[in-house]
Amino acid sequence: MERAHSLLLNEEACSQLGEHQRAEFVFEWLRFLKKLLPAADRADVKKNQKCLVEQLTGILIGSPGPPTRWLLAHCLALLYRVGDSLTSSHTVDRCNDIIRSKDDSPSYLPTRLAAIACLGALYEQLGRLLVNTFKETLANLLKAIKSAESQGRYEIMLSVEKILRGLGVSAVPCHRDIYKATRACLTDRSMAVRCAAAKCLLELQREAVFLWTSELENVATLCFRAFESSNYDVRVAISKLLGTLLATAVEPKQPTAHRQGSRRSSLEEVMDLLTGGFLRGGAGFLRASGDKLKGTSSVSKDIRIGITQSCVVFVSCLGGVWLEANFSALLVLLMELVSQTRATQTPADAVCCRRCISFILRATLGSLLGEKAQIAAAKEICLAIGKQKRAVDAAMCDGNVETRVTTTDVAASQHVLVCALLELGSLVQGLASTAASLLTDTSTALLDTVISVLLHPSVSARLAAAWCLRCVAVALPSQGAVLLDRCAERLNALKSCPEAVAGYSSAIAALLGAVQHCPLGIPHTKGNVVMGLAEDLLRSATQNSRISIQRTQAGWLLLSSLNTLGPAVVEHHLPRMLVLWRCAFPPSIRDLDMELRRGDHFTWQVTLEGRAGALCGEMRTLLYSPVPTLIKSYGNLIKNTSVVFRLRVYEILALLPPKTYEGEKSFGIVLKQLVTDITGPENVVCSELTLLPPLCHSDDLALLGPALQDMDQHYIEEQLQGSSVGGGTLEYDTFTICVKCQDVPAPLPPAMSLCNFLFYDKLCDYNLWISPQLLTPLSFLCVQHLGSSRVGLGPEEVRKPALGLLVGALESSNPLLRCMAAEGLSRLVQVVNDPAFTVSMTLVSFDKLKTARDAVTRTGHALALGSLYRYVGGISSPQHLSACVGILFTLSQDSTSPEVQRWALHSLSMVIDHAGPLYHGHVEASFTLVLRLLLSIPPTHVEVHQSLGRCLNALVTTLGPDLQGEGQSVSALRTSCLVGCAVMQDSPDCLVEAQAISCLQQLHMFAPRHVNLASLVPSLCVNLCSSYLSLRRAVVACLRQLAQKEALEVSEHAVALVKELPRRDNTHLDVTIKEVGLEGALFSLLDRESDPRLCQDIQETLVHMMSSIATGKLAHWLKLCKDVLSASAGGCDTNQEEEGERDDDASVFHTTSESSGPFTNLRWSTRVFAVECVCRIIALCESHGHPAHFDMALAQEHRLHESTDFLVLHLAALIRMAFMAATDHSDKLRLSGLQTLLVIIRKFAAIPEPEFPGHVILEQYQANVGAALRPAFTADAPPDVTAKACQVCSAWIASGVVSDLRDLRRVHQLLASSLVKVQAGKEVPSQLYNEGTSTMETLAVLKAWAESPIPGPEEDCGGAGGPGLLTLVQTDLATLSRLWLAALQDYVLLTLPQDYSAQLPATGGTFYTAETAEQARPHYCSSWAPILHATALWLNSTGFIMVDDSPANLSRPVTPTSMGQSTSLASVKSPEDISSDRLHLILGISVEFLCSPHSHDQMENISSCLQALQALLEVSWPRSKVGNDQVLSVELLSVLHRLIVTREAPGVQLAVLELVRQVVCAAQEHVKEKRHSAEVDDGAAEKETVPEFGEGRDTGGLVPGRSLVFGALELCLCVLVRKLPQLSPKLAGSPSGGQGGSSLSLSDSDCRQVAAALAILSDLPSICSPDGSVSILPTLMYLLMGVLRELVQQPCGGGAGGGEALGLVVPAALQALRAVLSSPMSRSEKSRGAWAHLLRCALNTLLDFWDSDKPNPVVDEVSLLTALTIFLLTASPEVTTAQPLQTRCIDKFKASLESKDPVVSRRSYQLMMSVFQSKTGVAVPFIQGLGSCVVGHLQGVERRRPQSSKELQAIQDGVRALESLVFAADEMHRPQLVAILLPILISFLLDENALSSAPAPARTLHESALQDLMRIGPQHSSVFKALMASSPHMKARLEAAVKGNQESVNAKATQLQVPSKTSPSIQLKTNFL
Repeated sequence: MERAHSLLLNEEACSQLGEHQRAEFVFEWLRFLKKLLPAADRADVKKNQKCLVEQLTGILIGSPGPPTRWLLAHCLALLYRVGDSLTSSHTVDRCNDIIRSKDDSPSYLPTRLAAIACLGALYEQLGRLLVNTFKETLANLLKAIKSAESQGRYEIMLSVEKILRGLGVSAVPCHRDIYKATRACLTDRSMAVRCAAAKCLLELQREAVFLWTSELENVATLCFRAFESSNYDVRVAISKLLGTLLATAVEPKQPTAHRQGSRRSSLEEVMDLLTGGFLRGGAGFLRASGDKLKGTSSVSKDIRIGITQSCVVFVSCLGGVWLEANFSALLVLLMELVSQTRATQTPADAVCCRRCISFILRATLGSLLGEKAQIAAAKEICLAIGKQKRAVDAAMCDGNVETRVTTTDVAASQHVLVCALLELGSLVQGLASTAASLLTDTSTALLDTVISVLLHPSVSARLAAAWCLRCVAVALPSQGAVLLDRCAERLNALKSCPEAVAGYSSAIAALLGAVQHCPLGIPHTKGNVVMGLAEDLLRSATQNSRISIQRTQAGWLLLSSLNTLGPAVVEHHLPRMLVLWRCAFPPSIRDLDMELRRGDHFTWQVTLEGRAGALCGEMRTLLYSPVPTLIKSYGNLIKNTSVVFRLRVYEILALLPPKTYEGEKSFGIVLKQLVTDITGPENVVCSELTLLPPLCHSDDLALLGPALQDMDQHYIEEQLQGSSVGGGTLEYDTFTICVKCQDVPAPLPPAMSLCNFLFYDKLCDYNLWISPQLLTPLSFLCVQHLGSSRVGLGPEEVRKPALGLLVGALESSNPLLRCMAAEGLSRLVQVVNDPAFTVSMTLVSFDKLKTARDAVTRTGHALALGSLYRYVGGISSPQHLSACVGILFTLSQDSTSPEVQRWALHSLSMVIDHAGPLYHGHVEASFTLVLRLLLSIPPTHVEVHQSLGRCLNALVTTLGPDLQGEGQSVSALRTSCLVGCAVMQDSPDCLVEAQAISCLQQLHMFAPRHVNLASLVPSLCVNLCSSYLSLRRAVVACLRQLAQKEALEVSEHAVALVKELPRRDNTHLDVTIKEVGLEGALFSLLDRESDPRLCQDIQETLVHMMSSIATGKLAHWLKLCKDVLSASAGGCDTNQEEEGERDDDASVFHTTSESSGPFTNLRWSTRVFAVECVCRIIALCESHGHPAHFDMALAQEHRLHESTDFLVLHLAALIRMAFMAATDHSDKLRLSGLQTLLVIIRKFAAIPEPEFPGHVILEQYQANVGAALRPAFTADAPPDVTAKACQVCSAWIASGVVSDLRDLRRVHQLLASSLVKVQAGKEVPSQLYNEGTSTMETLAVLKAWAESPIPGPEEDCGGAGGPGLLTLVQTDLATLSRLWLAALQDYVLLTLPQDYSAQLPATGGTFYTAETAEQARPHYCSSWAPILHATALWLNSTGFIMVDDSPANLSRPVTPTSMGQSTSLASVKSPEDISSDRLHLILGISVEFLCSPHSHDQMENISSCLQALQALLEVSWPRSKVGNDQVLSVELLSVLHRLIVTREAPGVQLAVLELVRQVVCAAQEHVKEKRHSAEVDDGAAEKETVPEFGEGRDTGGLVPGRSLVFGALELCLCVLVRKLPQLSPKLAGSPSGGQGGSSLSLSDSDCRQVAAALAILSDLPSICSPDGSVSILPTLMYLLMGVLRELVQQPCGGGAGGGEALGLVVPAALQALRAVLSSPMSRSEKSRGAWAHLLRCALNTLLDFWDSDKPNPVVDEVSLLTALTIFLLTASPEVTTAQPLQTRCIDKFKASLESKDPVVSRRSYQLMMSVFQSKTGVAVPFIQGLGSCVVGHLQGVERRRPQSSKELQAIQDGVRALESLVFAADEMHRPQLVAILLPILISFLLDENALSSAPAPARTLHESALQDLMRIGPQHSSVFKALMASSPHMKARLEAAVKGNQESVNAKATQLQVPSKTSPSIQLKTNFL
């Protein structure tokens, strides 16, 4: 295909190809030429133009296929436009000659069609350049159309349309001729020709004024006739034509119209035309009159639905502004239409007519008007309803019999009211809470008006009014309970009026159904009211026969609606319901027989109504119901009631469990009755279109036409899918008024609904043998459902009739039956599950297809082959696959029967889908076949193109990622796929184009490099506003995928497309793309669309685009969101600034001109999504953006150097948007705005303001925040809004943004007002919402207060707000504490297991009722943790001291410690008991949550629990309680152990260890107190008998699971081994354990955890008995020594991380060692020996660390010496004086003195000094062993003077050590030691010459030695004198040093005195010393 990419056709390459490959080659060249010509050099084009024209003409006469001829025509016209156009007339003449040719052979037809296409393209591109020839051309075409076949007529219509488009006003002379020719085509038998004619007329009306003036009526009648027997595409095309003509007639767009003497049509005239067509169809006047006289007049539904669509197009063309101005008149005309008796002659006509009018209203008001205009429209509708109802009331009350209203008038009024009420309900429901102003408007009195219709004599009107009330309750949940009370009151007052009973009961049922859509619910007590009403109605039904039926129906309707409130409500009324149900049925067969002998038809009608309403009963009563007998007796009088009764019976039977049908007899009876009901002759209304479609596969239904769910007009189009009954309506089944749905339920008539009840699941779940006689009528319906559960079909005699019926149905003339039979046959094969049977069935179809010649048989068996593949998983043998594919290939090429091609290709697509890898061998042939057919099938056969599209989709899926390959074969397949997609993209059918987009989407997924976005994206954008829902869905789905990776490219291509479009084709969407890009267009589309799937795709596309490009185009996206948010009713002035306290909701939004922004009148749901987008942008900037997004100083700095944008620079816009949303009229938007405000506060609260140090940037927006929050705390604010506002308040207060008390008080007052509301409690319950909402609001308030800073134990003022905030909180703390405790108690009650439900309070808790416990539970689960923490902090601050400071304004006593007991019992508790209850409450909640396996996603709650427990244990009283209760302590430790194993968060682990330390401290205090008490009680003389306190007692045993010490050991071991795996022998050699040096990998938090664990370990001996301490000492010392070993031994090259770890952990380890060695247990008489032995072992281990066998160890000698010194100083002498150990210790010190590291030497001297000064038993051996070493080292200093400060410090510490040795000696030996010390000091002195040149450390040593000599000499004068006398050298040296020192002192004094004489006297006054 690469050889086709050239300016001229490569004829040589083309000639070498076969016929089909040549067609593909030519098409690919034409595609390339189409792209090349606009971009090519004009000179090159002119140079090659002649050759190109010849080549294109050659293709023209070569019989090109439809796609090729269109492309050829476009290229030929493009060539003349780009190149030289002078010779274009020759081509026109050539084409005209071809059209005039007399050759009528089929082979010449493609050439003629190509010539026609070329003419159209030439005139379209060249326009007036060919004006001289257009008359001849048009005459030629219009002449040819008379003898042309359908393809020719179709192509001529398309060409004429293009000629008109190209010539414009120049074609006026031929307009009449074109109009005449097009009239005939508009009613052509070919649907494609009708569509083309409609498009031609649509183009004609642009310049042909007569079409919408003088000929308007004739065109309208013609369009009505065109609607008859039309398909969906024709109705769309014709309605667009007719609607546009009518709109132009009302508001002409051409100023020439007035000059031609035409006049503008009025709305009334236009609507008269449509009304006439609606009532009379397309017939002429005489025929219509004759039919009317005969009474046989009937208008087809096709016409009425087409007219309905035309009316929608008409209003849409005129626009929203026109509709807003003319809605009153339009409404009157529509209501007149629906009130016409001719439109509603039969029930089916009435339903159809009402649906049509409702569709017109919904499609126009719902999509064209903004919220403000919709409110105005709702008022107009309300006024119309009131006027209609008053007219009926007046007529009904008129005393004159002659003027009294007739039944006809009532029927007419009911249809008007139904349409108006349903639209009013839809408007209110769409407006949601913004419709509140409607209800408060007294001029319309909406509620009064709607409620008045509940008394209308017609059931339809009453039900519509009930549904409208339901919509009001859904939109405004606060009205639900009010309306319920009002209707219940009226029902009680008017029980004797049949209409009132029926109307008000329906309204109550509808209002109860609305509760399912309202999370806020209604008060629980309303259920009691409804139950009482139902009981009263049912019991009084027999009192008055006039209203028996109404009361019976109403009673059961109320009960049915009550069930929709859920189990929480129903379970309270179930016993009473069971009584009523039981009374509705005879208790026995005997009573049933007695019933049969008495009663008339009315009695039976009432009875059956009651039983139908009951919906339940005993099985035998239902099975032996006497319905058939009664129908025979009373005929049609009770027929409808009996059908309803049977329907209810089957509904119940379908819900019963399968085991109910265990008896074969009962099951057979049910099935026989069901078959009788379905197949009986009286049920002729049960249409196949109702019964069969659910039994067909959803994919196969595409063979029958477009699916309803893919149409925008499905609401009216489904009227054509049903039978003569038409669609459903509410009065067919009143009980559906309370089902959960958004749209009006449309139940079918009972007889049709009866057909849908087949017990498939019962047949599947209960494997029964079914007799052939019973299976025969059910085989169509049940076999496939048997297959889904793999249940066997039974013996051969069952299989044979089923097989016969299904195979026979495959050849039925009904296509729906063929689809069902193919599905059933494949399920039958699945049920039998026999490979031989599968092959035999395949061969049957093979044989039939080989021999049959009729289309019906071939289509049925072709579909059967594909369906078999679907269920049997592909035929296993490849030869059968090949045979199957071969047969389907052959059938697909049967050009004589498009239907066969369509079915065969559909079957082939299923085979491709399900054959999997087996199909790879057929892929190439399949691509060839699909392309060949795409290039040759006529465009009029759109169904075949749709099947080809499914095949191409399946082929792409089969190849999958293989399409990325680079091989020649893969490249060829990829090119074939792209060519096929290009052909389908140019198809006029929307479904084919949608399939092309889907194929390209899949291709982009598998091979993205090979999809050209530059051509794909423009084609997508063009179809964003398509009239076809399926095409819009495909476009948005593709955009969603593209936006995930290539959002920026997609956006750029979209903008580029709009810039290139001609101005004439610009739509509103194109303008939007120009102004705000593709993303803005998607926002506009989102606002207009109502399809949920499409809206979700649009939102996901925007989210993907935002994720990819929002951070790079921040200002653009934020402005886009702001424009969307500002586009409320009438627009918004985005430049207005809020003024703090003066802000008000209405001041933010005020109307401006519509040109104020790119968006106008957007719905609240779109604006909610825009606010959510703002939150997403903030999250994106945080997760993937630059740090400057949240740093003002950094952002400003970057802006100076680079053109980047940062979020913090747009903070004002963010606050503005959050404020606008939070103060809107829509509750959903208010919630979103408050959430955005919360996000902004959390993200920006800590950012400082660079221009004002000490302040934050949010501080300037205090007034905005306060103004945004204030509306949420008004009395009428919904509870969920108030709850969210409380959350924002707490975040604002806790953020610390506000420091001034006055500013803080604004927000604090809002919380304070909500606290007052909470205190009111149950005494003032809310009557508008469910009690659960009160719980939600209360807990939100308490949580908000809990999250405010609370004073801790040691802080008088802390937290974010400083002392001012704590002052505000402190005033309410007494009240808050009680409420917090009450909430915690409620939470405990709600989390108790089900076993304790009987012990729960009968009335509920403090803040919830027993009936709403389930609704309240989630609110407690989201609020308890902050409340728990706040309560613990409060108890901490009070020290558990009971203070009776309950506020006087508390309206009810809150007794949170009563735990469900009565107040009297709780009041007698002592303060100690109350405190204990509170302690255990907090402990219990915390432990229960920390044990929960579901707490992994709630780290904040875990932290709250741990912090609460820490706060408790900081107080002495709870600490003593925990210390006294060892079981509690052990349980707490086990929970903490589990937590530290399962939670890796460092903060959590450190908090756990701190809590463990507190628990161990509590145990220490407890043991210490018991020991002290025992000593005091027993006296000092009896200490030997004092019992042993602490764990271990006398035996030393620690029981796992009961021992606190053991639990603490386990937990600490866990921490240490996880951080230092080398401690475990099993892990020491593992890869995870490593080989030492673990401290290098320890983070700061790891070091803190190790240090905390070591501190806990060191405290454990103190809570053990002496024997217990001996038990744990080996473990303690092993861990301590192990940690020391790992910390002091590191591999070479240890980095800084190791040093940091040592600096943090080593001191902790040494401190822990000191604590263990100094434990009193080591000196206890019972354990002293054992301790000494174990400590000697530990000391030996420590000494072994120097002898490490690790290669090249770097030992931290300082830490080891310190640990050794701790042993020597702290342990008992028995440990350290053991001779081998003592000698080794001395050796270690000696070795340290030899160290070359001065730091080690210095520390060694310091430690030795400590040892020398210790007790004699330890010091003496060390003095003896180390003294000479110290002296020797110091004597060597004279030879090597210190060169650094570290060496100097080491020598000085050595002198101090020697000095301490001197003073440690006895008096008798001290002179001898002084005689050694003094010479050493004198040796440090320098002579005068050496002193001047010596380094600073040596001079410092000299001075230090001189000072020591002058200090020590006088103390030992005798020794000093003797030494001086015996050593003249030393004396001289000393004297010289003293003299030199004196001179230096004098010199310094002189220097200080000289400047003092000249210094100013003022300086003397500054010296205050």
